[in-house]
Order: sequence, then C-alpha cells, then structure tokens
Amino acid sequence: MPADASAGQRRNWTTLAGLRSQSRTAWDRGQLLRELLEPTGAYPRRRSLKRPTAAELRNDYAAARAWAAELSAATGPYSLETVDVGRTTIGSNQLPAAAVFATVEDEIAFAGKTRDASLFRKLATELSGLDPALRGWALKRPLQLLGLGGAALTAAQVALWLRDNPAPGIYARQLSLPGVHTKFIETHRRVIDEMEAVLLAGASAAATVEAEPEALKEASHASDDSPDLADSPDAVLGAGAARTPAARFALRHGFLHPPERVRFRLLDPETPLLGGPDDVTVTAEAFGALRLPVHTVIVTENLVNFLSLPERPRTLAIFGGGYGFLALRDAAWLRDCDVLYWGDLDTHGFRILDQLRLVHPHVASVLMDEATLLAHRDAWGSEPSPSRAALTRLTDEEAIVYKSLGNDGYGPAVRLEQELIRWDWALERLLP
Repeated sequence: MPADASAGQRRNWTTLAGLRSQSRTAWDRGQLLRELLEPTGAYPRRRSLKRPTAAELRNDYAAARAWAAELSAATGPYSLETVDVGRTTIGSNQLPAAAVFATVEDEIAFAGKTRDASLFRKLATELSGLDPALRGWALKRPLQLLGLGGAALTAAQVALWLRDNPAPGIYARQLSLPGVHTKFIETHRRVIDEMEAVLLAGASAAATVEAEPEALKEASHASDDSPDLADSPDAVLGAGAARTPAARFALRHGFLHPPERVRFRLLDPETPLLGGPDDVTVTAEAFGALRLPVHTVIVTENLVNFLSLPERPRTLAIFGGGYGFLALRDAAWLRDCDVLYWGDLDTHGFRILDQLRLVHPHVASVLMDEATLLAHRDAWGSEPSPSRAALTRLTDEEAIVYKSLGNDGYGPAVRLEQELIRWDWALERLLP
C-alpha cells in the first residue's frame, strides 16, 4: 500500500486526543453533568475506539503498534478493552477496542472538567435547597447553571417570589430582593420564566433528561424575543399586547410597565398642533382618542425620514420603530384615513406590513416595490436574518418581491434600507 494511502487510513484511528474529544463532546452536551446529578446506570461506560483492521496491521504494522502503544501507555482514568486482530494474516495482535470509564467522575477528570463539575454540584445542591422542583431545571440546563453561577440562585429567588406573588401590580424596579434590579431581570428573564414554570408545575416538572419538560417548553416559547406571527388580532394586537421583550415579561407576570407611546408630526401647517409643536409623543391610549383633521397618514420606520417629510395638507406622519406598530391597535380613527406604510425593502419590512394589516387591512405600502429596489442597486445591503414566515396579507405584487427577497432572487439576502432611497425618488411617490 502506498505510504500516503496508509497515512490517510491512520487518521481514522481513534487517538488519545480523539478519545478525549469524545468525552469533551459529552461534556458540551451536558451529558456528564446530568449523569453526575442524577445517575442513570450508564457507568461503567464504554467508549468505542476506531482501530486498525487486519489489512492495515499487515501493511503498516509499525504505525499500528505505535498507535496502540500511545493508548496503552497513557495514564488516563480508564481501562482498555482489547481484541485479537490479524490472527490468520500477520499473527495474533491485541489491539485496543474500547476505553472503559468506571465512573462519570473518571470521565469528567479525563475531559479536564473536575473543578467545573464540583462547582456545578454545589450550585445544583443550593438550587434544590431553595425548592426541590428546581432540580428539574438544573437537569435540563446544566451548562447554563454552571455559566450563570450565583446569578442562577438569584434568578431562582425571583422565580420563587413570582410564584408566591402572582400579578403583583408593581414595577419590577420595586422588587426588594438582594441583588435584584431591573437590569438583572431584563438580562435573565428567560431563565426566570423557565424556573417559574418548573416551580408552578411542582415536582412533576423535574422530568427525564431525554424528554424536555412541558413546563420548560412553554416557558421557552413564552419568553421568545421574536415577534409573534399569529393570525388573530387578539393574539398579536389585542388588549394587553406588548411589543418589547421587557413589556411581554411584565405582562406575563403582572408587573406594571411604562405605557406604549406614539410619536407623530402633523405635516399640515394650516392646522397647528397643541398650540404650535409639530413633533409630539403621546401614550397609545391618548393617540387612540385623538380626533385630528387629517385624511392621510404616513407610517415610516426611519427617524430621519420621519423628521424630513415636508409639508402636506391634512397629512400626519407617524414614527413606527420596527414592530412598534402595536401601539396603533386602538386608534380606530385610522380606519377613516388613507394609511401609507413605508418600511425597509427587506423581508422584515414586509413582515411588519403584513402584521399591521391585521388591524388596519386598508394600509397601502409605498416605496416597497420592485422598481424602487432595482433602481437602487448601488445601495443594497445584506439582511442578517431574513424572515421565512408565510405572509398572507400582502398584495400579489408585494408577495412577489417578498418571495424573491427570501429566495435570494435578487442576490444573497438583499435588502434596501429606506434611508438609502434617493430623496427625490421618495418624494415623487410620497407626495404626488
């Protein structure tokens, strides 16, 4: 056998480094920590080794013996099982076939994680001491517990307080728990959600390691920071809807939260607003109660575009702010106006438009067409995470552009940010 072919085959044999990589993979998956906390009887554990075949032993005997010697001479906390190879060709040879770890502690030591494992055991014990049900969370999130350290115990204190104080009717800032402040809750809200779900489910939520507890599934979904794409106005835009992760957390747990706000400008100089100012921010509730002498409303997502829109009779401009259109849900008077939506020419721009039409189906898009996109090739950028959602409220023309953007029909992840559209082009279409 040529030397280069033999070397290529040798690379498939499990070396000492390869064996250690198997153990570290088990660590990275949380398997070793779970076994440490709740033994399953998997140990002694056998890790199979890829070894030379009889033909490889015959063709490259020296390399095979060197491979075996490395594993045999190592002082790792494991024993080797061997098999007889080459009896009928080159003669009987005992080659390593598997490494056997007597205990999970032995394999953790081989992976070089003894100190981390000790800290994990201590944290899990302290967490269970707060409430036995929290053991289920530690089993599901062992590496997260280790990474959080003491912060996990603080998060557990918040979860316990929420369990004992449903719908507190205060701001999260008012919690008087050691080490707990608004920034801590914002940073750890997903962990708090999961822990509270386990606590509410009781001891039964500490389910098996292999199957995710239903309580954790629900908590992970509830604390998802991505916008909801439900088809019901009540689900997305109904009473109590909240546009930010912090607002949704407050809503779930009965905390108070600053009200949604709407920023708008009256573009008609003949109709002074509130005695003169043309840039006003009010609560969503107040905006819903307005009665303004306008027949056209332009919603734009870019602040500079919002501020730059010129005078136009009986026209109002609203600063959208991404998925912040939820603040417009109760403004029933918008249904009597022509509403134009100007978003980014990317998949998320169309996704926002689609959701806005849940409550205001008559909204028309502007500057979100193929002609605008193709006329500004020099300004194209790349969309970091294109949406793959099925959008049902787009016009046929909008749907074609949305699909082409999502399928890379114009190029990889193409997007055109609205502020990069030439101003003369924009004005021709905004103010005909």
